[in-house]
Amino acid sequence: MTAALVSIHDVMPETLARTAGLLDWLEAAGVRPVTLLVVPGRGWTPAQIDTLRRWQGRGHRLAGHGWAHYVAERRGLYHRLHGALLSRNVAEHLALDGPAIAGLMARNAAWFDDHGLGRPSLYVPPAWALGPIGRARLAETPFEWVETLSGVTETATGRCRRLPLVGFEADTAVRALGAGALNRAMAGCARHLCRRRPLRVAIHPDDLALRLAGQLRRIVDGVGPARCYDGVMQSAR
Repeated sequence: MTAALVSIHDVMPETLARTAGLLDWLEAAGVRPVTLLVVPGRGWTPAQIDTLRRWQGRGHRLAGHGWAHYVAERRGLYHRLHGALLSRNVAEHLALDGPAIAGLMARNAAWFDDHGLGRPSLYVPPAWALGPIGRARLAETPFEWVETLSGVTETATGRCRRLPLVGFEADTAVRALGAGALNRAMAGCARHLCRRRPLRVAIHPDDLALRLAGQLRRIVDGVGPARCYDGVMQSAR
C-alpha cells in the first residue's frame, strides 16, 4: 500500500454537497484523515460552517486555500500562460504583489479563528501558485506550512520537502492525456523511489465525474490509511 497525503480542494459553499460525497467515499475506502482545503471568502452560512466543524469531529483536517478562488483579470505574461495551461481563473495570488499575498493569507487564517474552527497549520494557494512573495515575508504569515506543486515548505525556515503529487481535474482530452501520464509517473515514484515520501493525492469536487475518475479510483484503492501534513512535516525536521 502507498502512504498518502489525501486532500480535497476547493471546499466552499457551492461544492459542499460534492465534498460530503467524496468524504463518504474515502472513509468507506478506509482513507482518513483527509485535509479539506477551505476557501473562506464565498458567503458561508452558519449551518455550512457547522458542517466543517462536524468533519473536524470525524478526524479530518482543515487548511487555508486562497480567499475568493477567482481572479477577474490575469496580470502579466506568466499569469496568462499559467491560466491557459493550468489554472484558468483561480490563481488569485498571481494577480497580487508580496504584501497583498501576505495580507490575503492573514485574512484567510483570521477567518478560521473568527468562526471557532481553529487556525490551520497548512496553507495551499489556489492552483498551487504561491506568487511573488519573498521568504522573509512568507515567514511572517500565520501558517507553518505552504504547499506548492513541488512540495511542502516550512514557512519559518524556507525548507521545502519535495513530495510526489497526483491530480485528476481533467475536463478535456488533452488535459486528461497529460495529467494521466504525469500521475502514473508520480505514483510509480511514490511506490519505488520515494518510499519515505508519501504521495500527495489532490482531489477536486468534480473529479469522480471527469475523465480521470477511473485512475483516481485505482490510486485510492492502492493507498493505506492517510497521513496528515503536520505529522509528515514534523517528522522531516
